[in-house]
Amino acid sequence: MPVEPPNRRVSDVVHDRLRASILDGELAPGDPVPSERVLALDLGVNRHAVREALKRLEQAGLVRITQGGPTRVLDWRDHGGMDLLLDLVRGGTVVPADVVRSVLEVRQLIGVDAARRCVANADAEERERIAGLAEDVAAVVGGDVDLVTGRYEQLWHAVVAGSGNLAYRLMLNSLVDAVAAFPGVRQALVPSDAERLRRLAAALRDGDAEAAASVVDAQLGGDVEALG
Repeated sequence: MPVEPPNRRVSDVVHDRLRASILDGELAPGDPVPSERVLALDLGVNRHAVREALKRLEQAGLVRITQGGPTRVLDWRDHGGMDLLLDLVRGGTVVPADVVRSVLEVRQLIGVDAARRCVANADAEERERIAGLAEDVAAVVGGDVDLVTGRYEQLWHAVVAGSGNLAYRLMLNSLVDAVAAFPGVRQALVPSDAERLRRLAAALRDGDAEAAASVVDAQLGGDVEALG
């Protein structure tokens, strides 16, 4: 079936189709990917677009291109990156339980360490600003879900930014997007304990890294148990 992408590069559409086939298991680890010529004919595109798409898949750890031999599928669990989380959950009607738990466990690990590092690395003025964000969330707990969620995400972006860890910031972006792909999960993770948020604010102001980490561990660990 010809590829007819509106306002997209042809190679992007070829890439997305092959990537979906790999993540869905239609192309399993070790399977040869159809040749450039076959893919070009089947998809109604030129071979340059196929070649570009395959290079991107190789960079993402989904295939291995061998000169003179077939391109073979790799196991994405061993070679893929965080960006695959979105593809694993997007478009489905049921969230795979193992994916949900994996996302929430990573969220907890990042959150706890980011809170500890934020207190250690941010100056008093920055900690005061972030503490204010925590109190802003506490003030609307139990109210409009979108408002609470928006403020909560703003708080977490500030905490992770305050940690000074760029990798955490990029991972947080992927985690937030993965959770947002399923509104039901996102809503279930809305904080409901205003007092806990106020304790986080106090720990930030006091410069107590362990107290901040403990509050976050209880908050995010509870989400793992509730939805994992």
